[in-house]
Amino acid sequence: MQRNRICIIGCGNPLMGNDGAGIAVMHLFDGKYPGVDTIDGGTGGFGLIPLMEDYEKVLIVDAMVGVGARIGDVRVFEAPPSPEIPACALHDLGIGEVVAVARELGYVTEIVIVGIEVGEIRAFRREIDPAVEAGIRVAEEEIRRVLQRWTGEADGAPGDA
Repeated sequence: MQRNRICIIGCGNPLMGNDGAGIAVMHLFDGKYPGVDTIDGGTGGFGLIPLMEDYEKVLIVDAMVGVGARIGDVRVFEAPPSPEIPACALHDLGIGEVVAVARELGYVTEIVIVGIEVGEIRAFRREIDPAVEAGIRVAEEEIRRVLQRWTGEADGAPGDA
């Protein structure tokens, strides 16, 4: 099986309400772009590093705290998030650290991170707050822009209307 050059990794836990935002965004791209794989990255951390192996370009989307002024704000990082952003990721190891390690190991040439400000995380809840749902739609558009740049495709996935 030949792997694609590009992947979208969604991180989060759908059983923790807003924390499932990254997974929800990733699913919006399942099978939509030839040459782009989608991977459920679970709750992130060091486990993301082997998922990036063999890809040239990786896009990580995750629920974050402290990256926006309001719940639902979306922030795109072309470079790893700064350590000055407190509690950026909600997992055992921040996305910035994982990206730095992956780059140091030479796993991938380009990584873009899309963070959705989610505010409070509530355990054992599948529902995502409406403001975060709006952020999911913004994140989808941001990812489409990155994929357009990387693939040269015009206006979204082939066949989209």
